Amino acid sequence: MYPEVLKGALHRWRSPQRDFCKGKDSKPFNPEEVRDIVAALQQPAVFLNMVSDWPALKWNAEYLSHVLHGKPLKFRIGERKMNKVPQFETHCGYVQATLQEFLVWLHGESDVCPGPFASFPRSRYWAYADYKYIAMMFEEKVELFQDVTWSDFGFCGRDGRDSTLWIGSEAANTPCHFDTYGCNLVLQVQGRKRWHLFRPEDTSFLYPTRIPYEESSVFSSVNVVNPDLERFPRFRGARPHVVTLRPGEVLVVPKHWWHYVESLDPVTVSINSWIELGDDDEARVGEALTRTVVCALKSADPHAVTASWLNTTEVAVTSHQTNLHYVNLAVQACLDKPNICPPNSAKWGNQSARASSACPKKRKCDSGEGAGQSVAADAARSLAEPKATLTTSIPFGPNLVPVGQAAGAAVQERVSGIPGDHNISLNNSPEAHRCSGRVDCNSKPTGVHKMVMSTDELLNCLVHPDVIRLMTQILLDRQYSP
Repeated sequence: MYPEVLKGALHRWRSPQRDFCKGKDSKPFNPEEVRDIVAALQQPAVFLNMVSDWPALKWNAEYLSHVLHGKPLKFRIGERKMNKVPQFETHCGYVQATLQEFLVWLHGESDVCPGPFASFPRSRYWAYADYKYIAMMFEEKVELFQDVTWSDFGFCGRDGRDSTLWIGSEAANTPCHFDTYGCNLVLQVQGRKRWHLFRPEDTSFLYPTRIPYEESSVFSSVNVVNPDLERFPRFRGARPHVVTLRPGEVLVVPKHWWHYVESLDPVTVSINSWIELGDDDEARVGEALTRTVVCALKSADPHAVTASWLNTTEVAVTSHQTNLHYVNLAVQACLDKPNICPPNSAKWGNQSARASSACPKKRKCDSGEGAGQSVAADAARSLAEPKATLTTSIPFGPNLVPVGQAAGAAVQERVSGIPGDHNISLNNSPEAHRCSGRVDCNSKPTGVHKMVMSTDELLNCLVHPDVIRLMTQILLDRQYSP
């Protein structure tokens, strides 16, 4: 039996006459149908023929340059040379430049042009104006917010104010990571981008790290397009799903799917919006715990340089007192949920999301007022419901395309020859559980393989997503104990 909400979704998909928000008969799905599809998706998928009437489709770099009229943007500068180490934002340079200067740099006759990009020949570097909040960019042109109409996807009241803009050159990329909050809707406006996506179940193969630290982002230590398999052998077990997103297409990235994104054309423009989910309050508790641990250990490390571990999206290192305050706020937000159940209850995590945030976060979902807020809460409730096994019933076809596993991608067996594999079979004897056969448990340390643990290596264990999830559960469970 499907959950009632999903049976309702099936009924609505078969009833194209239903109206919701600002649905248009010319589109393959009406808004309520789209929202139900997003709620049921368990793998990334691309919507086609849904935004042909959006004014935002004219937001190419030239148009935006005219609209912004000389307003400077912060561009991240990276090297085109592909190394085996991820090019994190803390490894990049930055320049302030207008879009006009960016376009001159890209299209100039010479490899080097005067101005802010003078030190960065375009044959060797890429530039990316990413995470640009449309509400801040167009604060003097608020009428442009209506060019982005996420109401067509079932989120009434969500528009450009609740969206982020990305403008990049060819080879510009975002390191592989997953977002701890919400799910992601991405509209491609100009150029093409290639998305490499990995299931949440592949987390152990992607070597998660919180350094550089950025609230809401868990990075992979692996450069997924040029992996160092000697250092990260478990990556052989990862199964990439790859899609090239083209103008007019909208990608849905479900909760906790890893993604690496690269620009394929000379200029790319994208618009995205993070949709809140019903269990985001619990995720905020985990993020507050992570911030507390990371800031405490890195602040105590005399060799730590803030610029090397704190991502540029974070304003400053917060004090322990402030971080503890965030933890308390996040926990209280969970306690304040209506009809809340203890963490071990079957209903845990299926409640409506609060609009307020426990602590500031870079990727903030809709916190607007009025109708948008109530509908966003409704959406959060539907997106938080159990998804059962409805993936085969989702109306995939010419207007909704699933992102499948990459053609030719190696499907590696989880064999014991891969160090650190979690599916190694052990017999049930106590001796077998104490000794894996690789290390003599009774031997004394010889010092030959002495390892000096770094702060970052320790943090990768302490704030591993699985550890933070368990810490969150224990912390919240204690709040319900008499």
